[in-house]
Amino acid sequence: MLHDETPDAPALDAPPVDAPPLDGLLVADFSRVLAGPLATMTLADLGADVVKIERPGTGDETRSWGPPWTPAGTSSYFESVNRGKRSVALDLSSPDDLRIARDLAARADVVVDNFRPGLMASYGLAHDDVAALNPRVVTCSISGFGSGAGAEIPGYDFVVQAVGGLLSITGDPGGDPMKAGVALVDVLTGKDAVIGILAALRERETSGRGQHVEVNLLSSLLGSLVNQASGYLATGRAPGRLGNRHPSIAPYETLRCQDGPLAVAVGNDEQFARFARALGLAWLVDDARFRTNADRVAHRDELATALEQILTTRPAEHWQSVLLEARVAAGRVGSVADGLALAESLGLDPTFVPAPGRSPQVANAISFSRTPTVRASAPPGLGDTPASDLDSDPAPLRKADA
Repeated sequence: MLHDETPDAPALDAPPVDAPPLDGLLVADFSRVLAGPLATMTLADLGADVVKIERPGTGDETRSWGPPWTPAGTSSYFESVNRGKRSVALDLSSPDDLRIARDLAARADVVVDNFRPGLMASYGLAHDDVAALNPRVVTCSISGFGSGAGAEIPGYDFVVQAVGGLLSITGDPGGDPMKAGVALVDVLTGKDAVIGILAALRERETSGRGQHVEVNLLSSLLGSLVNQASGYLATGRAPGRLGNRHPSIAPYETLRCQDGPLAVAVGNDEQFARFARALGLAWLVDDARFRTNADRVAHRDELATALEQILTTRPAEHWQSVLLEARVAAGRVGSVADGLALAESLGLDPTFVPAPGRSPQVANAISFSRTPTVRASAPPGLGDTPASDLDSDPAPLRKADA
């Protein structure tokens, strides 16, 4: 039998198995709570080897942030941002443990921390300290209010939402300021950290040198205010709370149906014409109050009244179907469970189980045509990786590559 006829032989033209995008990248993760761990988990999902440094005995404080707890008895909060990592318990006040931490940083491609500004320098782990041994290292520091005048201000997501203006534009017009339902500023800052790290790694390919990346919660929040911040800068008038309404578009809000609210987003005049006709309200298109988007914004209360007169005659799911058929963005207000079920029904594979007996995880949102993301291992137990294993880590110092 010829070699290429052997049943067990692979096809000669079979494409190679591609590694994840960040395969071979070593990350030393000194961060905790949310923004930093989310950033390093994203790097792990993309294939990096992330070593999480935790305090002996207690570890990342989110390990105790429950309920809810997973069936494995761990904090679901901790598990949400720490999959795919190795955990090493090190006391940085101990000379021996600090030596291990410094050696790890000297081998790493990326070092991430969200300590109080200046604390990494006190351990000899600031960018200049690590770069003296490893000129190609990219370090990233995450803080609440930057490393300058705001360095000593404690930075927690909720407070930053308050002082940064997000609460002032969230909630009902006559009600109290309201935070977002998730620690949104931490999430945005974690994503900004990943963007900065990847950009620095790309620049390193040209210069051969690493650099220090800084992100902070307040700046990430202000950047995320986009049109709201821009509107203030253009007019000098600070925006206020509009509930579920949009400051510049109408109808772009929740409207009452027979059994509950329906979210409707109509982005232009042509969409509004389709929207009105689908509801059997074609007369709205020619009404001077609603002819253009600017007209509709000026008369949004009257418009909502006219729309809800018909919408309240049928359930939200009925109108969702009618409007989607007319190519108008609309959806009934669902729960987190509903959102995951919708993604599953659309074939988006929103969750995966990292190990038998462990709770499902929300999958990384990024997909690639060739280099896959990693369906990572379960979040680590505290100190699952002995510190002695790092001494024998094969990753070399990278001075020679500079």
